[in-house]
Amino acid sequence: MARITTLFWDIGGVILTNGWDRESRKLATETFHLDWDDYHDRHDLTFPAFDMGQITLNQYLDRTLFYRPRPFTREEFTAFMFAQSKEYTDTRAVLTDAAKIGKYFIASINNEPRELNNYRIEAFHLRNEFQVFFSSCYLNSRKPEETIFRIALEVSQRAPENCVFIDDRLLNLENPRRLGMNVIHQQNATQLRADLQSLGIAV
Repeated sequence: MARITTLFWDIGGVILTNGWDRESRKLATETFHLDWDDYHDRHDLTFPAFDMGQITLNQYLDRTLFYRPRPFTREEFTAFMFAQSKEYTDTRAVLTDAAKIGKYFIASINNEPRELNNYRIEAFHLRNEFQVFFSSCYLNSRKPEETIFRIALEVSQRAPENCVFIDDRLLNLENPRRLGMNVIHQQNATQLRADLQSLGIAV
């Protein structure tokens, strides 16, 4: 088995809750009394560009909500969006333990809009463990497509067989596996720790 030197992690669904998923958007429509079908349709058409850093948060809000007057401000809605982010403490502990070993290059490969990504990095002190963030908003590419994984490998100059990619979604594991990376389908912290240990990573 090739020696593992590099740990690539998804963030939303693994280290933190998803930043702005269907559940959060459903809660938003209830909290702000929005029409779900209208908001959902506008979100689906707008979000890929937002996720890849092609439009700003304000542009996303203009297209999905503030194309007409609302009884709430964009600042109130943005604060609600950011407040949906929570930490999975058990999984974060696995990440922290891996970083403390000190011999692995640790980076993210994650889909996230720029403003939300930047907020989460700061609010949850993710630079404590991550050395680089290969985020969709910075790279104009997103999982599950192969390009974002190729960029991460080429920029970090890592051989795929020396890398592990951790994600909570099986679809996102298909292309890194095809590229020759080791992959872990994260389901809970105990299983993640055991799977890392099976690859020789003593967390």
